[in-house]
Amino acid sequence: MSLVTLLPFIVLIGAMFLMTRSAKKKQQQAADMRNQMQPGSGIRTLGGLYATVKEVSDDTVLVDAGPGVELLFAKNAIGAVLSDDEYNRIVHGIEHDLKSDVVPDDASSLTEADEPAASDEKPVDLAKKDADDKVEEPSDAVAAEAKTDDEPKKTDGDTDAK
Repeated sequence: MSLVTLLPFIVLIGAMFLMTRSAKKKQQQAADMRNQMQPGSGIRTLGGLYATVKEVSDDTVLVDAGPGVELLFAKNAIGAVLSDDEYNRIVHGIEHDLKSDVVPDDASSLTEADEPAASDEKPVDLAKKDADDKVEEPSDAVAAEAKTDDEPKKTDGDTDAK
C-alpha cells in the first residue's frame, strides 16, 4: 500500500483521538465541579431544579429544595454549582449592587453637573388614540368665519366680467 491510500485513515484516526480527548476533558471538569460542592452551595440539576446542598456523600447529594423538602440526587445529576450571587439572583430575585457597573446611555451625563437640566419642552405623548377620540369641534371664531363665507364661491369657469 502506498502512503496516499493510508493518509485518509491516519487523518480519521487522528480526528477521533482529538474528539475523545476533548470529551474526556469536559467530563473531568464536570467531575471536579461536582467534587467542589459543599453544604450551603446553590446548585442546578440537569432537570432544571434549583436547590441548596445540605449534605454531600461519595455518590449522592442531599439537597434542600424548599421548606421541609429534602431530595436525594446522584452526583451525576447535578448540572452546575452556582455562585452565591447567581443563585440569589435566579432563585430569590436579589440583584447585587450594580451602581458601579452602570454605563450611561450617552456621554452628556458624564459632562453635566449633578443638577438636573431644566427643560421647557413638552413631553411627547406616544400613546395610541382610541376610535372614540374624534377630531375636536371647531372653535366659535372658526364657526363665525364659516357663516360669513356662505356666499357662493367662484370656480375656474365663472367670471364677474360681462
